[in-house]
Amino acid sequence: MTINFTMSDEQKKLQYDVRAFSENVLKPVVAEADAEPDPLKGFQMTKPAYVEAYKAGIAMCMLPKEYGGGGVSCVDLVIAAEEICVVDPGFACTVLCNGLGLMPVAWYGSDEQKERFLTAATSDPTGTYLGGWTASEPPGNPSGTANFDIQLPRPAGVGLTATLDGDAYVINGRKYWPSSAGWDERGVNAGTLIVRTDSEKGGTEGLSALILERDTPGVTYKHLDKDGHRLASNAEITFDNARIPVENLMPGAVGNGDFVINRNFAWSGPVAAIAAVGMARAAYEMALDFAKGNTGGALKPIIGFQNVGYVLGDVASKIEMGRYFSWRAADYLDKHDQHAELVGAMNKIQVTEMMFDCVFKCMQIVGVNSLEKKNGFGKILREASVLPIYDGGNMGMQRRRVHGILADPMFNPRAIMEDDYVEFGKHHESIGTIAG
Repeated sequence: MTINFTMSDEQKKLQYDVRAFSENVLKPVVAEADAEPDPLKGFQMTKPAYVEAYKAGIAMCMLPKEYGGGGVSCVDLVIAAEEICVVDPGFACTVLCNGLGLMPVAWYGSDEQKERFLTAATSDPTGTYLGGWTASEPPGNPSGTANFDIQLPRPAGVGLTATLDGDAYVINGRKYWPSSAGWDERGVNAGTLIVRTDSEKGGTEGLSALILERDTPGVTYKHLDKDGHRLASNAEITFDNARIPVENLMPGAVGNGDFVINRNFAWSGPVAAIAAVGMARAAYEMALDFAKGNTGGALKPIIGFQNVGYVLGDVASKIEMGRYFSWRAADYLDKHDQHAELVGAMNKIQVTEMMFDCVFKCMQIVGVNSLEKKNGFGKILREASVLPIYDGGNMGMQRRRVHGILADPMFNPRAIMEDDYVEFGKHHESIGTIAG
């Protein structure tokens, strides 16, 4: 009758090994790559570290064992992800996007698609294979995809069209922010592409998912220049009569592209949350060290002052809260067939926002010295600011998913406490997407 928060010996080894990789292989390249003005070149500078991560089994650790992946549990993934995120969450996002791009193939793809694409992802002799997640679209009026599940036809919601033409879908439109520029702006090896296969239906019926492959004719990429997560690849992608074979349509995602989006961002919720924990942990350890070694003009280090001790104590407590909520959300995913549309969203929302505040509190402890680049707080703040607004923005699709479930008359408010499965259905979507 116990609830066990103790890591197993295997999990401790996983944590140790990933921490060693992060500190010894990744960390030496981060500062220079992050400072590189050319965003594509900066991303390319992480390639040797990525190859080492691939060879070590980190890059494809989340894919099923039967196709050569690591088959790690969601809890194990979160434990490993924290150690990478402490050093650089942008690089961690590159690894995460292998999951965002390829886990939908495992969930919704045919046996042939799984064998073809997942096996290729886990058996690349060069160690450079990248998976991609291509859903978001550029802002505009009308445009953008925060309200992807709106129950209106085009032009509302997802605008990228896929029209069946013989043995292929003809794709037209643009995507913005996808993890799909690749090492050379020719795209990742393969990944999930959310398209509108029926423009006359709304987002809960008219969306599907195709597998987009590298060097598909008619697809061009432009690497985005970002303030945060500079070591992750994001792109503007233009589709001009691009043709994707019919056999790349995921059968389980036909008319269910909305489910792919919701499930994917719920699956990645604990990873985004633990990334925020990693950023707060990095800031906290730096601030604690500063407080123990600087007097601020007094006679003893400022750690002896009540305000400093109280603030750092609160930060330390919130880091523990965030970590355990992330472990809990990951555990829920493991118990419920990698479905946690409610818990995953709640975890991602609350932890990423709480940890951002923790980072700033640590900067207040250090004071104006936290602004000096060599001290590293500026980068941490930039990275932490990304987490609440990416990976299914907290103020868009994440909170809407929670709202839709809670508004269901049949919702049991004690379900999470009792570890019951909270099913997410079409009737939970699109709440609040039409103003008024």
